[in-house]
Amino acid sequence: MGSAVPSSPAAVPAGSGAEAGEIGLPRTIDTAALFAAIAGEIATAPAGATPRAITVRHLAAAKAEANAALEAAFATHPRTAGVQVRAQAALTDALVITAFAVATRLIHSVPNPTQAERLTVLAVGGYGRAEMAPFSDVDLLFLTPWKITPWAESVIESMLYILWDLKLKVGHSSRTVRDCVRLGKSDITIRTALLEHRYIAGHEPLATELGERLWQDLFRTTGPEFLEAKLAERAERHKRQGGQRYVLEPNVKEGKGGLRDLQTLYWIGKYLNRVASPQGLVSVGLFTAEEYATFAAAEDFLWAVRCHMHYIAGRASDTLTFDAQVEVARRMGYADAEGRRGVELFMQDYFRHATRVGELTRIFLTELEARHVKSDASLSGFFRHRRKTVAGYQIVQGRLDVPDHAAFLQDPLNILRVFEEALRSGYLLHPNIMRVIAANLDLIDDDVRDNPEAARIFLRLMLDHGNPERALRRMNELGVLGAYIPEFERIVAMMQFNVYHHYTVDEHIIQCISVLAQIERGELVEDLPLSSSILQAGVNRRVLYVALLLHDIGKGRPEDHSIIGAQISRRVAPRLGLDPEECETVEWLVRYHLLMSDTAQKRDIGDPRTVRDFAKAVKSKKRLDLLTVLTVCDIRGVGPGTWNNWKAMLLRSLYGETAKALEGGLEVLNRENREDEAREALRARLTGWTAPAIEAELARHYAPYWQGLPTVTHEVFARLLVDLPDDVIRIDLHPDPDRDATRACFALVDHPGIFSRLAGSLALVGANVVDARTYTSKDGYATAVFWVQDGEGKPYEVSRLPRLQKIIERTLKGEVVAREALKDRDKVKKREREFRFPTHVTFDNEGSEIYTIIEVDTRDRPGLLYDLTRTLANNNIYIASAVIATYGAQVVDSFYVKDMFGLKLHSKTKRDALEKKLRQAIAEGAERAQG
Repeated sequence: MGSAVPSSPAAVPAGSGAEAGEIGLPRTIDTAALFAAIAGEIATAPAGATPRAITVRHLAAAKAEANAALEAAFATHPRTAGVQVRAQAALTDALVITAFAVATRLIHSVPNPTQAERLTVLAVGGYGRAEMAPFSDVDLLFLTPWKITPWAESVIESMLYILWDLKLKVGHSSRTVRDCVRLGKSDITIRTALLEHRYIAGHEPLATELGERLWQDLFRTTGPEFLEAKLAERAERHKRQGGQRYVLEPNVKEGKGGLRDLQTLYWIGKYLNRVASPQGLVSVGLFTAEEYATFAAAEDFLWAVRCHMHYIAGRASDTLTFDAQVEVARRMGYADAEGRRGVELFMQDYFRHATRVGELTRIFLTELEARHVKSDASLSGFFRHRRKTVAGYQIVQGRLDVPDHAAFLQDPLNILRVFEEALRSGYLLHPNIMRVIAANLDLIDDDVRDNPEAARIFLRLMLDHGNPERALRRMNELGVLGAYIPEFERIVAMMQFNVYHHYTVDEHIIQCISVLAQIERGELVEDLPLSSSILQAGVNRRVLYVALLLHDIGKGRPEDHSIIGAQISRRVAPRLGLDPEECETVEWLVRYHLLMSDTAQKRDIGDPRTVRDFAKAVKSKKRLDLLTVLTVCDIRGVGPGTWNNWKAMLLRSLYGETAKALEGGLEVLNRENREDEAREALRARLTGWTAPAIEAELARHYAPYWQGLPTVTHEVFARLLVDLPDDVIRIDLHPDPDRDATRACFALVDHPGIFSRLAGSLALVGANVVDARTYTSKDGYATAVFWVQDGEGKPYEVSRLPRLQKIIERTLKGEVVAREALKDRDKVKKREREFRFPTHVTFDNEGSEIYTIIEVDTRDRPGLLYDLTRTLANNNIYIASAVIATYGAQVVDSFYVKDMFGLKLHSKTKRDALEKKLRQAIAEGAERAQG
């Protein structure tokens, strides 16, 4: 048998010892000294003290000391992980080597081992690569020459128990060399693990034999098969992770652009070329030296992130959750700067590395296609309809390239032209030309940016080929977009640290432009009938596309991004070839790109003043059309599930009323007209009612009731109010598919604080209120309607409504006290606790003719609406309606209110006192939620 314990300490793996010394990493465990200490204690141990227990005690102490030293050293170089992960593997080597020595020399000692009793311990997988995060799995292969002997079985069992007692997560298998080759042929996962086997302890010639047999009998002849299998595995893995590089909480190991993608490239390169390290990919021509530097930088960064995540969680953890992002950013030294949080700067770096990993993958695979190891990429859908290329281009491996790179670079405008040619012809760009472009971005200088021909090419890219997002995304990934529009570079890979935005700012903009192109292609007529009809009727497309490209370009600064963005667009739009009138419209659209969504979602559009003020701001039907389409694209581009029927209905209503006002004059918004129309619409629906009963119902409500509710809701209340006793609450719960919500109507005798009690009862059943109105009739009844959604943001299933109604009734009868019952439910999820939304409370006496609008912008949590409405009720404030707009973890609650005398809140002293109490209610609730 080979020597079980080396005569010198187990070293850090080759190539990292010097580095370890340079950055203060501790040397790993002295296995010879450790074994001697264990052997000495076992020899003199009293009866009852087992060798295993003694071994575990010594190893656990050594492991704890070494791990503490590693963690402390990592804190001093928190962005450098290469040495760290190798040192972690070396520490694990020392534990495995010592456990093997104890098992073979002390516990199961065989004085004269036979040939059959040779045993080799190999590391496989990530451990085999000598790369480990603090809580990575330890994958071991126990190799025997022939069938496993009882002695080898005993050694393996003792070793495993020692390692398990050390709280290591050990994966293991026991095989012969022949088994390894046979199983590797049929199972790609086993084959991948074996590709990275590394000798640890035992009979070393057996490990050498395995390596030779694998390369000779398996790897040498199955390269293309392994390549296709790993690429299929990668595609499936990306699908499981959501298919996006820019997911909010990426998986650092398995996600798109993560560590596994880099490892896959290395596995393939090693399998095909037998390279000993990733650096060997340069010598075999799969990467240039610069590309390998990009590979190494991304790998080091991702490993650093993963190590920090393990230390923070105290266990293996690979998903970069919101709460982990903040702590990892802090540990890696990212600080708040220029209006941006350190966590946002950290995630911007993360996504930039992830993007580069994607670029490396493309280059790598195309090189393999050129060598005929990988089959050519297949193109589908839009790309099937390919055309002949124009002069100066050629098709290589089914992709667009140029025959003479030097000639191509003679005219810098070619860097823009090649993207248009790719769109026009339907071909993807070849990595050869991508490499050339990425290496020569400095050619795009101010002369190119000010060149009218460059502007014409760029606008054609967006306007003329029906698929602008494809060119824009590739231009962005290669740095061309940021070079041509330097103001855009700042927002590349910029993350917005909230639950609402699913993408980085640049990707959001490209998604918005993609939505606009889809509408133009007629693919969203059913989903977006209004926007589709506006585009069909005709708008200035140049203005719309440029405004969408620039609408969020001001993000990431301390100032309002709409104002900064408008200032930037004033510089950029003329460079893109727009005339002065178009530039002015683009600037206006960027400045007011949130106006329509804010008005629709944060204001009561049943109030004529809301529409009148909006119409005055928009001024023309042309601007209204442009702003509507831009708003729809902006909301759709936020992420999956953000657009819904509720938002569609609000925007449609606002558009319709505003268009009427702009075309027929603001007087069409006259309150009396709307009141009369609503009364007549209800009269038509009350079939079977006597004439006196109808007249009584039409006379019992004030004007706001008629203006603020749809006719179908007027009808529900008319029926609920019939002969309603004073001590009865009538409830009607009904799905409202047009609003993606459940409509909850309540009819009861009015009394102070009714809105708050209703909000509390709904909070208790876990309902999210998205809109609410309450009115008092002339004869003293409250008619309140809430639109609510379940925890998933959907209408309640009809089968759940009876139980929902019972719980609400019990709360309203006082059988359950909402304030007490909500204490235990008012918790914010741990992963969302790091979101910061400063509280803003504003009072607006101009936005409505008869109400003061109180707008509260703060961090959302369960029970917030109840806390706010209870505070208003306790201060004798009458709430007529509440409009709730939720943006992920942020919420804007707008209350239309009067004081106890039916007047607006004119006194500044009273407003200040009320604001203080609202802020106090928010702060106390937030404290409860964190508990």
